[in-house]
Amino acid sequence: MSYLHLSFYSAFTLSSLGLAFHRTHLISALLCLESMMLSMYIALAMWPIQMQSPTATILPILMLTFSACEAGTGLALLVASTRTHGSDHLHNFNLLQC
Repeated sequence: MSYLHLSFYSAFTLSSLGLAFHRTHLISALLCLESMMLSMYIALAMWPIQMQSPTATILPILMLTFSACEAGTGLALLVASTRTHGSDHLHNFNLLQC
């Protein structure tokens, strides 16, 4: 395993562990999700280089597009929850309440 693969795997693993264990604020959960998407984007962008493929794939661009949509939706949810509940603490949200 090269150092490049190790760094991508460790970045993804650390961000998923951060998402699993540090879920007090919505903004920290969104940052962990964004770092997971960024590590996957860099890994997919480097994949054709590692495989010595002459053509570039469209998959990293699609993933970056979905990541931007996810970030926009997450920030909209953050603003909406802060306005309605007064803070972004995840333990204040009741999922059964409309």
